[in-house]
Amino acid sequence: MSHANTFGFDEYKLAEYLQTNVDGFRGPLSAEKFAGGQSNPTFLIRAASGNYVLRRKPPGELLKSAHAVDREFRVISALADSDVPVVKVYHLCEDDSVIGSMFYLMEFVDGRVFWDPALPNLHREQRREIYTEMNRVLAALHSVDIQKVGLTEYGRPGNFYQRQINRWSLQYRASQTEQILEMDFLMDWLPANLPEDNSQGNNRPGNNTLGNKATLVHGDFRLDNMIFHPTEPRVLALVDWELSTLGHPLFDLAYQCMQLRMAHDSVLSGLGGIDRPAAGIPTEETYVKMYCDRMGLTEIPDWNFYLAFCFFRFAAILQGVKKRALEGNASSGKALKMGELVQPLARMGSSLIQGSVTV
Repeated sequence: MSHANTFGFDEYKLAEYLQTNVDGFRGPLSAEKFAGGQSNPTFLIRAASGNYVLRRKPPGELLKSAHAVDREFRVISALADSDVPVVKVYHLCEDDSVIGSMFYLMEFVDGRVFWDPALPNLHREQRREIYTEMNRVLAALHSVDIQKVGLTEYGRPGNFYQRQINRWSLQYRASQTEQILEMDFLMDWLPANLPEDNSQGNNRPGNNTLGNKATLVHGDFRLDNMIFHPTEPRVLALVDWELSTLGHPLFDLAYQCMQLRMAHDSVLSGLGGIDRPAAGIPTEETYVKMYCDRMGLTEIPDWNFYLAFCFFRFAAILQGVKKRALEGNASSGKALKMGELVQPLARMGSSLIQGSVTV
């Protein structure tokens, strides 16, 4: 008798597997897919023993190195006793025969997820507290002793931006569906204009704690990848670690600022057009200064390079989303709409380089 659900896996078989491999797990179970997310499908698992979260690789043909749920499992496990708030993970299943692809099981954290960075349902002071807490978590992440938590082999140290530009250029070309001149421009300009302190790992005056050592970077650091306490301005868990690696921490900072520069709409919600001071949300300049104070920095040279790189990388990621959507293998109904943003994102990155956009 089949117990397959609409997601294409057998809930009875999954329950049997988890009862055997996860202490305290008891079936039967039901699976419900979470809304949102463009990459690794994520499910709420309701079982006799409680609620859990399952995150899997999507089915179908995938780009090499994409959807690395095993890397997510590894980094979350490593951070269990650190100052970075993470969920508790229970089990990684690398046997595709159980549900059709690799997956891991983690705890269900009951809290708040803020999908709109303008935080319309909060008061002015609450908004300030949320952004201050997010800044604290970012600094905590970049302060993790990677040797102490066993992540020295989690990525290659040095030449972070060169390697990232190479990687996402290849990923973009592999999923390209049309020519976008702004992406061609960025792929030429970025590797030719690497900041000295990051291309070779050298420090600059004033950039006194970054540049010569790799830190853990999240890769998708943003408000809706955090679960906040139900009532307090406190992060219970930073989630979605698929793109994490060892690298340069200014990437995570610039990536978050890049997202907040985007339009405040329903597709990719940024803070474009929002009066931040009136709303109680720190300006980009203030937010960056908060981070610098926490990390012992006095300035950030080449800020526009970091922002332009983030626009390029995000455009390359969304090109992959677009290709999967066109092939009928996307994880979200918004995928095609997001794919349409590749050219606008590339244009924003290009204009930063050309000096037409200011901080």
